[in-house]
Amino acid sequence: MAWLDELFLRMVAEGASDLHLTSGLVPKFRLHGDILDVPGTSALDDVGLKAVLYEITPEHNRRQFEKEWDTDFAYELPGKARFRANLFMDRTGPGAVFRRIPVLIQSAAELGLPPVVLELCRLSKGLVLVTGPTGCGKSTTLATMIDHINTTRAEHIITIEDPIEFVHTPKRCLINQREVHRHTESFKRALRAALREDPDIVLVGEMRDLETIEIAIETAETGHLVFGTLHTTTAPSTVDRIIDQFPADRQAQIRTMLASSLKGVVAQTLCKKQPKGRVAALEILIANTAVSANIREGKTHQIVSAMQMGAKHGMRLLNDSLLELVRSGAVEPLEAYFRAVNKEDMRAKLEGLGAQLDLGRLGESSAEDPPGATAAAAAPAQGSHGQAGPRAPLPARQPSSSSLPPAPGSQPGAASAPARGWNDPFDTFKRKRQ
Repeated sequence: MAWLDELFLRMVAEGASDLHLTSGLVPKFRLHGDILDVPGTSALDDVGLKAVLYEITPEHNRRQFEKEWDTDFAYELPGKARFRANLFMDRTGPGAVFRRIPVLIQSAAELGLPPVVLELCRLSKGLVLVTGPTGCGKSTTLATMIDHINTTRAEHIITIEDPIEFVHTPKRCLINQREVHRHTESFKRALRAALREDPDIVLVGEMRDLETIEIAIETAETGHLVFGTLHTTTAPSTVDRIIDQFPADRQAQIRTMLASSLKGVVAQTLCKKQPKGRVAALEILIANTAVSANIREGKTHQIVSAMQMGAKHGMRLLNDSLLELVRSGAVEPLEAYFRAVNKEDMRAKLEGLGAQLDLGRLGESSAEDPPGATAAAAAPAQGSHGQAGPRAPLPARQPSSSSLPPAPGSQPGAASAPARGWNDPFDTFKRKRQ
């Protein structure tokens, strides 16, 4: 067993979403959205950290890391979880972040996806985008949508990812999963090749550059259903981002192509959930006649109005989703305000519910909020039995270490000492290397 497997098993047991390793610092988990020290662990220096990282890093990725100073790959503990890994260099030495990918794919009901999102899975052609900042759960949402198709349709799905995250077992569909740098040279090369591989549905893990975006739109126009991701925070900004990727003399053509091929955008943001966990707030754009006309005519600033008018089609703005979560008691009012893009509108909506936001305690002197803001006042929210009542801010939760052995380290004293009688795997690892 690799030394890092101890931390990975503990990560799964605690329910942490990410493991952060930095030279000279104690390992840290992201638990329910917060970055917390892992109790019972010690810091690794740059030499020790590099050694334990290389123990699980594929040879190709080692060479890439030595040459380019960062690399991505996937690592699996059979039957437990998969992990998406990123290795990087910073001023202190090597570092790494591991994102936990569950073995079991959650259903739409478990994720709380609205019916309109599943309607996008029933399309035969077009472009569907799931967007949001890094770490907002785009891959989880896409995996659920692909699994829904896998369960309800009998077609051919090709996924192009870097790296492969969720592993899909064929049910009714034939599924081919390709990993960039292992099974194909690049996203754009794999996407071009996919047109000759008889697909019905193509998933592009990340639309990174102009050529990949262009091929994805062309693929959608030729009668295929294409799913993709972008790092944009709202549905209207997703349309602008795609168009702005192209030179000015081509933007009119791309607007026309996008107006006919784009079928929907799901922009999501993760919020801290009460009493623990995280929940996604969704902004949903369905490309009806009005939206397509706005895209074609370059009037993307009017898409918000079209979305407000299209509520009967399942469209919703991010602030509406955040407000719904506040009403249900799932999210604190100040957390909703902090996650909102249009903060003035969000503040007005929250005050309409009776929430008093003491923004002065956030040190707010402009439209921007400082990181780490905490709730200053809570609004009346529906409890689990439908009774309204105030919710006080909850303290940050520390990972429990009662039922798990402490993770090892190489610098005693940097954190709490390991439990007595526990053999440090890192010592064994060092002896094997001598």
